[in-house]
Amino acid sequence: MIGLAVSGDLPFHESLAVFLGVTGTQWLIEGDADPFIALLLALAVGVAIGLARYLRSIHRD
Repeated sequence: MIGLAVSGDLPFHESLAVFLGVTGTQWLIEGDADPFIALLLALAVGVAIGLARYLRSIHRD
C-alpha cells in the first residue's frame, strides 16, 4: 500500500476509470476489447490531469 500513498496528486483513480470505461465500451459495442488502446487513452488522460493539477497549483501560489 505504500506505492498508492506516494502522492495525492497522481490521478490513479481517474486513469483507472478511463481504462475501465474504454474497455467496457469497446466490449459492449464491438464484442471485443483492445486493452492496449484503452491503456494508451488512460495514460494520456492521466498525464493531462496531472499537468492540469500542476499548472493549477502554480497559478494558486
